[in-house]
Amino acid sequence: METPVNIYINERPLVIAAETDVLPADDANSLTLFSPGDEEIGRVIMQLDKNELPKAVFRHSNPVSLFHQVKSHFTVFEAAGGVISNPAEEVLLMFRRGKWDLPKGKLDDGETLEACALREVREETGLINIQLTGKITETFHYYPWKDKKVLKHSHWYRMQFTGTELTIPQIEEDILDIQWIRPENLGKYMQYSYQNIIDVLLKAGYKL
Repeated sequence: METPVNIYINERPLVIAAETDVLPADDANSLTLFSPGDEEIGRVIMQLDKNELPKAVFRHSNPVSLFHQVKSHFTVFEAAGGVISNPAEEVLLMFRRGKWDLPKGKLDDGETLEACALREVREETGLINIQLTGKITETFHYYPWKDKKVLKHSHWYRMQFTGTELTIPQIEEDILDIQWIRPENLGKYMQYSYQNIIDVLLKAGYKL
């Protein structure tokens, strides 16, 4: 697992890092705990959820072990999605629930992550002629669902659209609009997006 890892809780990052990881300068002013116990982990998650902290950093000599300890505080859902480009090198964005987003969805039983990513893209966008060309990164974000604290673990893939069909927003998934965006214009849309989507596009090599 690559570290540091960001878990977004109400758009506020909980950073899990090795003791030797070099972090951005602004992390120096964030709450930092070394080898936190379960009680401390639960308290920080609650503070981020209630907007009482802007950011928190957990450091550990074994960050993978700490990451699994943090995950135990959530119900984990696996998901997959894609960054789709067309022959004009434009990137597909969807407008859903007031934000510009990328297509993704929950993994079905017995489904591979790659198959899930392709299925969700096709369902949410109406595009059929999609080729998966490689993995970009993984992201983590929290949301409440019924009486559960859900941690969505999303796997992101590069995809190429090779067809001629028009996009069809999946209205039942609250998708109101789909647009192909020139790479140099992505930053304008990311002002109205989520931090994990920004992270994915940065990892994919786009300048925002």
